[in-house]
Amino acid sequence: MKKVLLIPDSFKGTMSSAEICSVMEISIHKYFPHTEVISIPVADGGEGSVDSFLSAVGGNKVFLSVKGPYFEDIKSFYGVLPDDTAVIEMAAAAGLPLVGDNKKAEKATTFGVGQLIEHAVNSGCKKIIVGLGGSATNDGGAGAAAALGVCFRNSQGEKFIPVGETLCDIASIDISSLNPKLSEVELITMCDIDNPLCGTQGAACVFAPQKGADMQTVKILDEGLLHMASVIKRDLEKDVLNIPGAGAAGGMGAGMVAFFNSGLQMGIETVLDTVSFNSLLNGADLVFSGEGKIDFQSLRGKVVIGVARRTKKMGVPLIAVVGDIGDNIEDIYNEGVSAVFSINRVAVPFSEAKLRSKSDLALTMDNIMRFISTAGSLNK
Repeated sequence: MKKVLLIPDSFKGTMSSAEICSVMEISIHKYFPHTEVISIPVADGGEGSVDSFLSAVGGNKVFLSVKGPYFEDIKSFYGVLPDDTAVIEMAAAAGLPLVGDNKKAEKATTFGVGQLIEHAVNSGCKKIIVGLGGSATNDGGAGAAAALGVCFRNSQGEKFIPVGETLCDIASIDISSLNPKLSEVELITMCDIDNPLCGTQGAACVFAPQKGADMQTVKILDEGLLHMASVIKRDLEKDVLNIPGAGAAGGMGAGMVAFFNSGLQMGIETVLDTVSFNSLLNGADLVFSGEGKIDFQSLRGKVVIGVARRTKKMGVPLIAVVGDIGDNIEDIYNEGVSAVFSINRVAVPFSEAKLRSKSDLALTMDNIMRFISTAGSLNK
């Protein structure tokens, strides 16, 4: 076996993608010491996405001061890859960890995210990847838009920066002062959910409660997003209400489309394109992927299936090493997954299993590699 690619998702609450890659590589080299192992850590767009991209392809971090979730000054960052692509995780300026226990979705802003985008644009980056995930906000991306020059006015004609609780005050939206350099940039938004902007499956109803919103506040936020969408449709001639993913990150998905003309793309597709995965597959004997749980929802395009669809086209086998295996997963084999192994070796609650996840992963990988070595079917 000459070449193996490792591209697992994180096991939420237990191991990061980078940690999983490290454990896998040790097991592979134990049985195949001369095999080239290429690790591609994956993040979902939330906290840690920048580090994952930098780990996968190299580059550096840019540090700067921006506005935080409540317009306070904070230290933030974004990544710049070797090809001058900027990678921005909105969690670095508008993430839940930044607010701690002071969760107020109705008052939080994405303004700092817009400042990160503007800095990357003004620094000459011609491609920007924005990861949506882990946000404390529900402003529909209005804050980010304002940071880049979009003008919001109320019924009195006064200019203001909308937050969740004031979205209903938007009377007009003018994008004529939007940073002109944005038109020269390819903007891609990583978005792994397909929730619409409003309604029972929308941004406010589904996600705002975990950002500190009670039921009355959820109602206000949902009505605000609906109102903003109607003004966007009238003033910008874009209908974002039912775009799959519009409800991501407090409606930031809709805002990225409406204000910046960005496309929404599954995170794994963005990762695979950015690391030139198809090229890395050339000459590969085997690919390992994985995620915390593989189930029927994985077929919607999560990491394992996204990778498998590409390995299938290239005729490279893929083994999925996962935390848990759900029912009715048979269709994943048609997508390109060759085999699935769970690291759960004993029947214990998750609270106990997560404490032994790293050692269980190591033992599972050792078992797989021991079999491959014995079988010799891949030993070239």
